[in-house]
Amino acid sequence: MSQSFGFIDLADRFCTGSSIMPQKKNPDVPELARGKTGRVVGHLMGLITLMKGQPLAYNKDNQEDKEPLFDTVDTLKDTLRIFAEMMGGLTVKPEAMERAALKGYATATDLADYLVKKGLAFRDAHEIVAHAVKTAIGTGLDLSALPLSELRKFDARIGEDVYEVLSLRGSLNARNILGGTAPAQVRAQVARHRARLA
Repeated sequence: MSQSFGFIDLADRFCTGSSIMPQKKNPDVPELARGKTGRVVGHLMGLITLMKGQPLAYNKDNQEDKEPLFDTVDTLKDTLRIFAEMMGGLTVKPEAMERAALKGYATATDLADYLVKKGLAFRDAHEIVAHAVKTAIGTGLDLSALPLSELRKFDARIGEDVYEVLSLRGSLNARNILGGTAPAQVRAQVARHRARLA
């Protein structure tokens, strides 16, 4: 949500203004939820310590498990309730995410994989891609923006089909395996979670 990223925006009712910076919008609910993890993990550590002291038999120690357990349940229920409400007021900014994903030559590994499929050993493909990235950095362009004639200088096996590989969508779709980043896999995971909640 910060200006450095800007991937999402939260409804104002889940935020407050900064005490010193009038332009700043503080995401209170996620920050407070993050803070609650310390409390819950602290209760877990307390329970673990309580239980490890009883290897032989039940003692009165176990009465000490109620307070942290009940507090954890209350904390979790309240946090999930407000988080679910907050998600309804969340605006996703896919354009900002896409711009960020294009930074840092994220599809360089895809180019190496492409060359491996064309018959190169990965170590050779790795070196070729390193030179391609260096050239892209020098020109201020993404790998996908380099002309085919420039890319072919690194290896003659590079063809027109490389641009599908160098696109973000092509990179995502290349990982169409269980738990992968392909949109079909992400949709399947979302469907599984929805079915569990139903």
